[in-house]
Amino acid sequence: MPTAFPHLFQPLRIGGVTLRNRIMSTGHDTVLPTDSKVNAALIAYHRERARGGAGLIVLQVSGVHETARYTSHALMATDDDCIDGYRQLATALHAEGCAVFGQLFHPGREIMETADGLLAVAYAPSAVPNERFHVQPRALTAALIADIVAGYAAAARRMAAAGMDGVEVVASHGYLPSQFLNPRVNLRQDDYGGDAARRLRFLQEVLAAIRAATPVGFVIGLRISGGEMDAEGLSEDEAIAASVMLQSQLDYVNVIAGTSASLGGAVHIVPPMAIANGYLAPVAARFKARLQIPVLVAGRINQPQEAEQIIASGQADVCGMTRALICDPEMPRKAGEGRVDDIRACIACNQACIGRFHRGLPISCIQHPQSGRELRFGQLPPAGQRKRVLVVGGGPAGMKAAVIAAQRGHQVALHEAGSQLGGQALLAQLLPGRAEFGGLVTNLQRELQQAGVEVHKNSRLDAAQVLALQPDAVIVATGATPRLPPLESDGSVTLFDPWQVLRAPQQVGRSVVVVDWRSDWIGPGIALLLAQQGCQVRLAVNSTHVGEQLPLYVRDELVARLHKAGIEVLNYMRPYGADSGSVYLQHTASEEAVIIDAVDSLVLCSGHTADDALFTQLAASGIALHAIGDCLAPRTAEEAIYEGLCVAWQL
Repeated sequence: MPTAFPHLFQPLRIGGVTLRNRIMSTGHDTVLPTDSKVNAALIAYHRERARGGAGLIVLQVSGVHETARYTSHALMATDDDCIDGYRQLATALHAEGCAVFGQLFHPGREIMETADGLLAVAYAPSAVPNERFHVQPRALTAALIADIVAGYAAAARRMAAAGMDGVEVVASHGYLPSQFLNPRVNLRQDDYGGDAARRLRFLQEVLAAIRAATPVGFVIGLRISGGEMDAEGLSEDEAIAASVMLQSQLDYVNVIAGTSASLGGAVHIVPPMAIANGYLAPVAARFKARLQIPVLVAGRINQPQEAEQIIASGQADVCGMTRALICDPEMPRKAGEGRVDDIRACIACNQACIGRFHRGLPISCIQHPQSGRELRFGQLPPAGQRKRVLVVGGGPAGMKAAVIAAQRGHQVALHEAGSQLGGQALLAQLLPGRAEFGGLVTNLQRELQQAGVEVHKNSRLDAAQVLALQPDAVIVATGATPRLPPLESDGSVTLFDPWQVLRAPQQVGRSVVVVDWRSDWIGPGIALLLAQQGCQVRLAVNSTHVGEQLPLYVRDELVARLHKAGIEVLNYMRPYGADSGSVYLQHTASEEAVIIDAVDSLVLCSGHTADDALFTQLAASGIALHAIGDCLAPRTAEEAIYEGLCVAWQL
């Protein structure tokens, strides 16, 4: 057993299953399945986490009834045709020594979309509307409740027949079982509502039906929010009381937080980096103090050190480390071997995991683009011919390209003009609540060391110097510079770009207008930074709302901080000019002028311009040449790192 993490790597018996360690991948949507069934892409994705050493993988939600289709790409366990896919998945994960549970799911009123784009008929205990999706549900009849209970049992029977180790009933995040438990949502006055005992009846019937339909030793767990972080949501006390009453029917309780029903509550479904690591461990401890069965917990547990402390202190028995495993599927093995510095730590940016899900795209990771693309990038091909590869630019794109090229066996040299590697990520980490973004640079630097890349800092190369080095291939990753739009100005209002503000924020005046053209995190981050310095800040967004380009939970947490900071937000704005101490904006829909007087400084977060001069100079040289990242076109770290992977993969 690894001495560094003796509690994390202690086996645990849950029901009829023994987990090899306490590291869990919690149920999370991947958008990988097709035709509502397990497929090769989903199996390959989970196999990588099992091969990397995870003790337990909980599959993404599987609908138990036709009324449970909450997205157009949900898994469904409503007919026997699903069994073969679950069997293939269970076989693959068991071969790697990993246990696997299914998630049984009904969203109730939390319906997101349908396959054909029409609004679904949503069902709930009572006709109480959903705030986030603006759904007006229909109250369930007793007959439909019985049909759904039978659906839970049938789905569990199919998963047991497929050889899966257990199931987890999803009563978290304001979904149907939680709606029955919640007296502010369940207004029924029949056998399923009216007091706490009757509100519990739906879950009691579900659990009894599952137990009757599955063999002895088959694990049955419950996922529940230890407080839905919303005034109308299930409270922590209500969740604990329900769990205590249900524990005789359960093998474990899995504690999370938040609700799908409100924007503020939904942030906790996948909490972004501004939220503290392991923040739900004290909540899990309160469950554990009242329960006699194992308690599992998740919520920003990114590192094995954090998980070890949570388990060693008795706050929980198993730690969900889902995004940590998306970012580095080999995290458990590395931790077990004592190679903690080699772990590619998740930075909770939410960009390519839950962010892609919300756009209907398969899951991935900005740091590890192989995630979700295992069928394409599963095995790194060795170079057929060893080449001398020159990478110019040490931002995320260049670093990733250098790593992958070196791992394939090429001789790689990376030249960075500045004194530090990291590019714009070094600036991103300076924004409020974004410090963890710097972990991306730390992770890539470690990978450069491991891959044996020759790194040259303070080394700005021109075309002649590149050609003099006689490389076989050149990857240009020279990034971008801030774009300043042409504005009429008499100099009475000082103009800044965001890089200047981040490097010397004290130079900005008292009254500031921040123009946010991209509608990402830069403009709001600059606004928050200046507000913290005591500036009066107005944020003018060239979009319908703040953070239009951001993952939803990142956006909503960011908007909450802007509101608390008292920052005035103006949407539909484009900058026009500045004179006599006034900033002139134009409403993008009405085209009417908006004038802000008595302004000291105008910060223009107006995107970037590709720094592609070197690439242009080398284009006619005949050398094998590639441009990646912002040098190719200014975008985000996700595209930069992905392009670094793709180009180096093919060299």
